[in-house]
Amino acid sequence: MASDPAHSGNVSRRKFIMGVGAAGLTGLAGCSGGGDGGDGGDGGNTDTTTDGSGMDTSPLQAGGSSTVYPVSDKAASYWTANRPANDGEYWGSNDEGNVPAWDQIQTDKNLADYWAGLYGYEPTDQEGQAPYLVSVNLSHSGTGVKNVRDGIVDIGNSSGNVEDELPDRDSYDDFVDHVCAVDGQPLVVSQELADAGVDKITGQQLKDLYKGRVDKWSDLDSSWPDKDVQVLARVKGSGTRTSFVSNVFGNPEEDTTVANRYGQNQRLAGAVADADNAISYLALAFINTDGLAPIALEWEGTTYTYQDDQNGLDSKKYPLSRDLHMYTWQGTSNKEAAFIRMCLHPFGQETFVKPNNYFALGESRRQAQLNKLPDTMN
Repeated sequence: MASDPAHSGNVSRRKFIMGVGAAGLTGLAGCSGGGDGGDGGDGGNTDTTTDGSGMDTSPLQAGGSSTVYPVSDKAASYWTANRPANDGEYWGSNDEGNVPAWDQIQTDKNLADYWAGLYGYEPTDQEGQAPYLVSVNLSHSGTGVKNVRDGIVDIGNSSGNVEDELPDRDSYDDFVDHVCAVDGQPLVVSQELADAGVDKITGQQLKDLYKGRVDKWSDLDSSWPDKDVQVLARVKGSGTRTSFVSNVFGNPEEDTTVANRYGQNQRLAGAVADADNAISYLALAFINTDGLAPIALEWEGTTYTYQDDQNGLDSKKYPLSRDLHMYTWQGTSNKEAAFIRMCLHPFGQETFVKPNNYFALGESRRQAQLNKLPDTMN
């Protein structure tokens, strides 16, 4: 069973913040727009730990999955900017200074002031100064769920289920799973392969490729190039990899045979694009990388094609789809809930999820996720 903070000597970040002064917070928050593969939080600070009403205003830190990162980081940048209600670029508002485009939002408050105010935070009324900072670090899903468990971050981003990322635990009751979006992992190949006619593979061919049973592209189709196959993948501990092998092989710990593994989706996409013979799976947010092309997947008699309205990579049918998670530990604090609520609202789904090519939650799923949050105070 994986160790918990109480048993490993680690100090819960949530408890630690309450016991230090403002000067001691400098090392607890990472920079929004996180670094390349960092596991923990460095940098960032706040002037106070509480506002006038006694609310905790220490930095909120999220970290983990590079797949969830585009959603979480964009939300953090909007939060930090704290734009006024009449800023149509951020709020979708009109000239009268309210926000009629989003159901149940009628406000003249700045953006972060509004969402934090739902949980009792005092508004700053200042653009660029939110009631508390939000920062997002970039690493892996496994790191995200471990760090939220160990109190290093407040929100652990993961593109895999915590049960798959930490398979040796006896209980997962202390993890609160907030699903924020759905990703349909596309299969992509180097542009040269797509130009040469590699446009679809079957489920069996996909399994053969990731088990090292295929040497040449022409072995799969005689009309395809007589080039060596280069199979690429994410590193172990990545939620993207965990979800892929679970969906394809029915086992999140399945061994695969690949040429190279990459720590983040960004690097993996670049590697496929830089090659002329590569194939990989990828998070949808990175599908528009120059030099690579999505290909169709024929699975159990149905062909799924990127941007096909009937059999596309939608959240219900596509066999390589997976939920994207923002985990909290031992409940969800008001500070965490305000940020997550913003991401779950139609405003957040339209602004942070869809522009990254992920699927927004359907209304029933969205309401189910909202029901996991503490009640708002107004």
